[in-house]
Amino acid sequence: MVFSYYPGCTLSTTAERLDRYARASAQVLGFSLVELDEWQCCGAVFPLGTDEIAPKLAAVRALNQAKQKGRALVTLCSACHHVLKRVNHQARNDKDLQRILKNYDEELDYAGETEVLHYMEVLKQYIGFDVLKEKVVEPLKGRKIGAYYGCMLLRPREVMEFDDPESPVIFEDLIRALGAEAVSYPCKNECCGGYRALQDKGKVRELTGKVTSSASARGAEMLITACPLCQYNMKDEDLPVYYFTELLAEALGVKGGEACE
Repeated sequence: MVFSYYPGCTLSTTAERLDRYARASAQVLGFSLVELDEWQCCGAVFPLGTDEIAPKLAAVRALNQAKQKGRALVTLCSACHHVLKRVNHQARNDKDLQRILKNYDEELDYAGETEVLHYMEVLKQYIGFDVLKEKVVEPLKGRKIGAYYGCMLLRPREVMEFDDPESPVIFEDLIRALGAEAVSYPCKNECCGGYRALQDKGKVRELTGKVTSSASARGAEMLITACPLCQYNMKDEDLPVYYFTELLAEALGVKGGEACE
């Protein structure tokens, strides 16, 4: 299986090792991630204005390139996935946007044809957690791990179609497939504060503290997330937070001994 791949900015720079874990794990699991040519930043935030075309162009170009390759488009980052999925949904359903894009650039004859997938969806839908479990060589036995979903993977429900935004389970299924104990707790889909960290770190600490306290109270010894921003915002909390690809690579025996930062 071959997928087009949109790494995004964070996983190409400060979190590059998390990208490496994902690619190495994909090889073990039998699929390939082919990085898009000359991709650009998605903008990290979905522009809500219906007449805002420029902020959506990078996402549309990435989606259109995957369409031309005849492949689904996979990303790891919750923010990238959120933007790509919502722009794709709008391109599929908004005839005015389709017309404007084509008028702007004749090569952008795009109407939402590309399937947008988060890496986790590839594991669930194309590999299967039972198959993943069979591939594990270093099971994470004895670890009590809470899943932290955050906001962007789950909402808006009718567009993202990732999991039940109130009671998601896909991360817990991954945790169990890796041999660890999945700890459920009430705040697993609450906001970490997001980009408020740039101007109100106190509020972010309040929000992240609520999440980690909730997880700790239920017995979690660590959290996993799919959002680099969530991981960054929670870096000063007492409960360690790992990006899911790191523990995936460890369980599959391809982490390479790199220390978690």
